[in-house]
This record gives sequence, structure tokens and C-alpha cells, in this order.
Amino acid sequence: MTEYDKISEAVAAIRRHWLYEAQVGIVLGTGLGALAQSIAIEEEISYEDIPHFARSTVESHAGKLILGQLGGKRVVAMQGRFHLYEGYSAKEVAFPIRVMKALGAQTLIVSNACGGLNPQFKPGDLMLIEDHINLLGANPLIGVNDERLGPRFPDMIEPYSHELIAKAREIALKNGIVTQQGVYVAVTGPNLETRAEYRFLRAIGADVVGMSTVPEVIVAAHAGMKTLGFSIVTDMGLADALEPVNIERILANAANAEPKMNKIICELLQTL
Repeated sequence: MTEYDKISEAVAAIRRHWLYEAQVGIVLGTGLGALAQSIAIEEEISYEDIPHFARSTVESHAGKLILGQLGGKRVVAMQGRFHLYEGYSAKEVAFPIRVMKALGAQTLIVSNACGGLNPQFKPGDLMLIEDHINLLGANPLIGVNDERLGPRFPDMIEPYSHELIAKAREIALKNGIVTQQGVYVAVTGPNLETRAEYRFLRAIGADVVGMSTVPEVIVAAHAGMKTLGFSIVTDMGLADALEPVNIERILANAANAEPKMNKIICELLQTL
């Protein structure tokens, strides 16, 4: 079965519950599922009930597709995403973005929890992603290209929309929300990095590091979608000041910063 056929089957299953045309797709990362509470939910579907969707195996990922209205727009929101470290391929990880596009979404908003590499950042900071570095060793576009989904060689000159970044910064400024801006580097995980790896990642130009997001953004660019990305700095990866990982603290930092991100997203959707 081709990727196009799989997308069609997934869309057909969703259409049995929800007949509206989506405008925006949203991916909510680790510890960042609370935005779903702001959505006027019209339908809620477990990933298990959507053909060809993977399953979320990470505890903080609910594993549900939320369909409804937010900021006056019809949205399709993933409450929990998939990762390569769960054993999925890059193509499987990014498959829901294909489905969002087929449901009508022209804009994608992605979020993640990440480790800070830039010494000027601190836990709880909200960073707008301006670019990324793919160190996953995988790409969701590998394989036969289907021109119905996008071109063989999509450029990545603007994987994160300059227009949407500017709008997000304007909204943040208006609301007194401090935002950073920088480069996200994706690694496979699930272990955190060594001191030497943190030094390397900073040296090649990364401001934050995480284990997700890039496959979804590559597919969005392939599909011609405009993307806005948020990284919430939940801990710091400063090579000379490392502390043992504390998952509870990471999730707490994500929860504390999340309302700022959600405020920007809700207001941004009203401008689209």
C-alpha cells in the first residue's frame, strides 16, 4: 500500500466522525498537552482508532487527536506525538502531518520540550524556532516520491515561516511575554547527551536540543505548509554545569511555561 493510500484510509476514518475542513494542524509535545483544554472540541479520536497511526508510548503523551475550534479556526491537534526512540521510522513519526494536510490544514504549529545549549537561556524560556539541524540520521522523505504529496527535492530555505515568527513575536511583546529565538537540533535519544556531545552541538550552532519535531517539519515543508515552532527550555545542557536529569522538574518547567505559549498560539490563530 502506498503512502497516499494510507493517508486516504486515515482521512476516511476521521471523516466518519468529523466532516469539517481543517485550517491549522497542531502538535503538542512532551508535557505540553494543556492547549487541548482551550479547544472547543467537536471530536476526540484515539490514535488506536485511526488506520496507520502509531501509538504514543511516552507517559506524558495522551495519544489522542483533538478536532475542533480554537481562535476562530478549525484545528486538528495531536495531544502527544511519536518519536524515533520509540522504535518508529521518520515516515511513521511524520505521518499525522500528511493526514492534517489532507484534512485541509495549510498551517502547522509544533511544540516541544528541549534542553538549553545557549548559556543566555534558562529553564522555563520559550524559544521560537528559526531553523533546525537534523542529526536524527533519518529523513521521512527517503523512498519513492509521490508528486501528489510534494516535490522530489523540496528546499528548506524557510522551514519555519518568517511571517509567523514575526506575528508570534509581536503578540508576545504586546502581552509582555519574553521569547528567545534560535536553532533547534534533533537527536534520536532516548538518553540525554554527554558533556562532549553538548559541547559539539553548541559548537555547530544549536541553541536547544531535543528528540522530535524535525521529521514533522520536513514533511510540512514537502507538503507546502507554513510552520511555526516553539521550544520550551525545560533543563540546561551546559557541559561544565551538568546535573542529573530530573523528569519531574522537566515536566514542571514545561507546565509553568506552557501558558505563555498557549496565549501566543490562541492570539496568532485569530490573525490567520
